[in-house]
Amino acid sequence: MGTGENKTMETAADVAAYLDTVEPAERQADGRAITVLMALLSGEPPRLWGPSIIGFGRYHYRYDSGREGDMCRIGFAPRKAELVFYLAGLDDADFMALGKHRRGKGCLYVKRLADIDMGALEALIVQSLAHMDGLYPR
Repeated sequence: MGTGENKTMETAADVAAYLDTVEPAERQADGRAITVLMALLSGEPPRLWGPSIIGFGRYHYRYDSGREGDMCRIGFAPRKAELVFYLAGLDDADFMALGKHRRGKGCLYVKRLADIDMGALEALIVQSLAHMDGLYPR
């Protein structure tokens, strides 16, 4: 892979088969629930991006540096320790009703869906999709 190429690319791997490998069992069940929710809200089928990101939709970006590539509009990764959500365009106040979580740059980390308000998560996903549609119209 050359320099500047995106490491995370859409693959043809089977999302359901990937979810079958996720551990622990609660994370697998949460992953299935999020897959259904994100597919419903985005109107896009789930696709595996790289080895472990389940993404919905795609957009093409181009930075001022000249680097460009494709990435999923929204996505998540059911990692062993927690669920990692890839959402954009959200402010601190948007997370107030969510419940137990932590955040990093462009990422939301949740240990289990049972710890958060699903209506608040749904609102975050919808808001992120609207933000992406504004930046990168479909």
